[in-house]
Amino acid sequence: MTTLDGRRVAEKVVAAAAADIAALARAPGLATVLVGDDPASEIYVRNKRRRCVAAGIRDLHRRFGADVTQDELAAAIRALGGDPGVTGILLQLPLPPHLDADALVSLIPPDKDVDGLTETNAGRLALGRPGLIPCTPLGVLELLDAHGIALAGAEAVVVGRSNLVGKPMAQLLLRRHATVTVCHSRTRDLTAVCRRADVLIAAAGIPGLITAEAVKPGATVVDVGIHRTPDGLRGDVDFDPVSAVAGAITPVPGGVGPMTIAMLLANTVAAATPGRARARPGRRGGQIRE
Repeated sequence: MTTLDGRRVAEKVVAAAAADIAALARAPGLATVLVGDDPASEIYVRNKRRRCVAAGIRDLHRRFGADVTQDELAAAIRALGGDPGVTGILLQLPLPPHLDADALVSLIPPDKDVDGLTETNAGRLALGRPGLIPCTPLGVLELLDAHGIALAGAEAVVVGRSNLVGKPMAQLLLRRHATVTVCHSRTRDLTAVCRRADVLIAAAGIPGLITAEAVKPGATVVDVGIHRTPDGLRGDVDFDPVSAVAGAITPVPGGVGPMTIAMLLANTVAAATPGRARARPGRRGGQIRE
């Protein structure tokens, strides 16, 4: 059984991004936007900012209280979008319930949308055109490539259909010529569907959802979930029993998490370089034609 080491691969991606940044006439400027005092969001943003600064990205962080209004936050995002010194914008989600996240994300200029969440970038991904791609699924693809996991012709199952992970993950796998099934809360006999997969991506947000019975012997299993429990961090995959069946598996922590932050750096470099797009997903898979 092979452990898909996200930390090792992430360091290579970060090093490449830092080299690209050093070659630019002006360092990229990333505006992370944090609203409220959610502890998990604070940790995520702090880690993202630390890695970005270490790679040479200018830190243009903006923080707002939980009582900020929709209009106030919208005005701030518009100002960042119009600032030529800001080359990337990341609005940390989730937002407090009184704010309309979709409307706020839509205000981010697509070419500064380093999270790849705007309708324009989602459309570009669906059509196989260059654009900024959500960091987590892009990181999963990078991790699979780094370990030589074959995707063309493979049967891939994605558990979860979120706009942030599940849907773009399915699109990326299609671009690499995998046969893709997307599962969700209404999927009948989830275990049987998952057991068909050569590559199984678990991104449902439910601790321990994927058991050994749901895994085809020798399959590659990627665990996107991360949950804090009384017994420590765990993912969507019941790791110990599944690792005895799988051919390759990501650990939690140390698998997909480091890749997400690494791809944020890569996206920030791409956003700061006019005309440059993330070529890796299409380099081997190309545009979908049939």
